[in-house]
Amino acid sequence: MKRPLTTSPWRHTSRPIVDNGRNTATDNQGGGSLPLVHSVALLAAVATFLLIVVGGLVTSKGAGMSVPDWPTTYGYNMFLFPYSKWVGGIFWEHSHRLLATGIGLITLILATVVFLKEKRSWVRWLAVAAVIGVILQGVLGGLRVTLYKDQLGIFHALLAQSFFGLLLVMTAITGRGFLSGSWFQDRAVASLRWLVLAGLLLTYFQLGVAATIRHQHAPLAIRDFPAAYGQFIPDLSPSAVDRINSERAHDNIASVTTWQILLQLIHRGGAVALLLVVLAVSYFSVKITPLGHWMRSWSLLWVGGILLQILLGGITIWTNKAADVATAHMALGALLTGLSILFTFRLFCAASNVPSRNEEEECAMMTSSTTRHSIA
Repeated sequence: MKRPLTTSPWRHTSRPIVDNGRNTATDNQGGGSLPLVHSVALLAAVATFLLIVVGGLVTSKGAGMSVPDWPTTYGYNMFLFPYSKWVGGIFWEHSHRLLATGIGLITLILATVVFLKEKRSWVRWLAVAAVIGVILQGVLGGLRVTLYKDQLGIFHALLAQSFFGLLLVMTAITGRGFLSGSWFQDRAVASLRWLVLAGLLLTYFQLGVAATIRHQHAPLAIRDFPAAYGQFIPDLSPSAVDRINSERAHDNIASVTTWQILLQLIHRGGAVALLLVVLAVSYFSVKITPLGHWMRSWSLLWVGGILLQILLGGITIWTNKAADVATAHMALGALLTGLSILFTFRLFCAASNVPSRNEEEECAMMTSSTTRHSIA
């Protein structure tokens, strides 16, 4: 008796079903659109990461207000601003705006391609979320300039990395690995999904603290690492802070508040907590999976990334916030955020059978909830 073809919106078996030479696991239910949608999503993700790096340079170089008007640039149409005037911080801020406009255009193209070619309704909703996200991001960037509110820069930074993570998920779910079913029904690794989710939540906590520190546009609150004023937990009494500020005044450095020092200490503590979680994920991954399993490589990559990120944080302090080093620290943070989002998504998929189109979506719901939490 011939085996019936599945009607699931995604495949969840280890092998794709082939019927009369037709691969039903990777043809997107007859749409034949996988390569195009996947390619546009990948392009959008890569371009967004580049935009995040340029945005980091804008902040690190103190160029955020080099162009004081928006959406125009010194009264010019953004696209007609003379290149001869792209000097100093204007170069970085204006480049950031133009690249952001390009990302908006690519996102609209992605949504159009998804609605024309993609048959899965939940993927279409993700495309809608991407369009809303990129519009909101542009508005936040503009308001940051026109209202001169550093607090908006914090949300602008968090949304950028959430948007990047969403694009990575869209790239994954239109890829052959996902559609072939290899992301599903892996009960052993699925048991680690809550631990990985804890790592994702800690990552966002770290992002929020780091964005708050960066957008204070202040000198380093703690100038040594790994110690803090010669101790691991420094004295923060009023007299101690006065003494710290006296030393800073002697070195012609702006004074610091107790809150600014606390933020730095919280960020360091969060890094240690995140490292411990990631080490636990790696330990259990090696313990429960065979050699060559994807979970091992992903978890070890996560550990390596966190260790490198801590090192870059130390170098940022040792170089007194050198712009390129601080931006590299921020860029690696974006990559680690994207990895943790994708990691969490894949493990929730591994816990799912997705037996029919009517259930649509432990994994899709995880995508939506993760994205909403990230933006919130």
